[in-house]
Amino acid sequence: MNLSRKMMVLSLLVGSLVAIPCRSFSQAKPITIKGSDTMVLLGQRWAEAYMKKYPSVQVQVTGGGSGVGIAALINGSTDICESSRPMKEKEKADLRAKRGMPAVEVPVAVDGLAIYVNTANALKSLTLDQARQVYIGKIKDWQELGGKPGKIIVYGRENSSGTYAYFKEHVLANADFHPSVQTLPGTAAVTNAVSKDLKAIGYGGIAYGKGIKHLQIKKDDASPAVEPNMANVLSGQYPISRNLFWYFSGEPSGELLKITNWVLSAEGQKLVEEVGYYPLPKKSSAPAKVPTKKAVK
Repeated sequence: MNLSRKMMVLSLLVGSLVAIPCRSFSQAKPITIKGSDTMVLLGQRWAEAYMKKYPSVQVQVTGGGSGVGIAALINGSTDICESSRPMKEKEKADLRAKRGMPAVEVPVAVDGLAIYVNTANALKSLTLDQARQVYIGKIKDWQELGGKPGKIIVYGRENSSGTYAYFKEHVLANADFHPSVQTLPGTAAVTNAVSKDLKAIGYGGIAYGKGIKHLQIKKDDASPAVEPNMANVLSGQYPISRNLFWYFSGEPSGELLKITNWVLSAEGQKLVEEVGYYPLPKKSSAPAKVPTKKAVK
């Protein structure tokens, strides 16, 4: 084949290649949600239901702890931070300094913090002070709580956890955890450890319950023991309860606003209850441009 013939064939091949339409495999950037291990099950259920409802949208949910999620929001590596505690003032300031935007807080569910024991443990209730004494190392034997003699094996969460911070503030009155408390990376790990050890005690969200028993809690010796259930949490009778939050860098818009309004809708709040947490009071859950958001200056 002479040179001119070769050039003609090559030209036809190139032309054919160019004529083939290019199929793009690119897709829209997924919505990323990161933070509280307490909330990760809830976040995943929301994501699954939302992607089923809107197949063109991808939502990625990961845990790591509230502090990890807040750090990710500050450095711009997540769209939404799930947090089981309010952001600290320094964190809000860091977000504004780093990204030039205020923190926007949206309560998305209500949770009661439970104290767990093994299902075979006969103990039924604790006062807040007794729980405090256990976790600061003053009470070390089950006999001191009216149980059978034996060392109390104490489990808790790592210090990046919002559950850790809430428990430290509201149960320990900001006292330090005793060094003997065994910290575990997630509420599921705590419940798993307690379920396998008759002498163990732990704490975490009410939604976790397999193989463990939730103790009734008394504010003090003179108060009644209160069951950690929806009615008692929402009425304020249960003494260890809190809001669960989504945080944004600046006011959410577009797909972020859309998914937030869906989470606050009756459909999204129904999933809250199915997972084992408690929906927001009705007045807080009606979707209308994120009515419950609060920009933190």
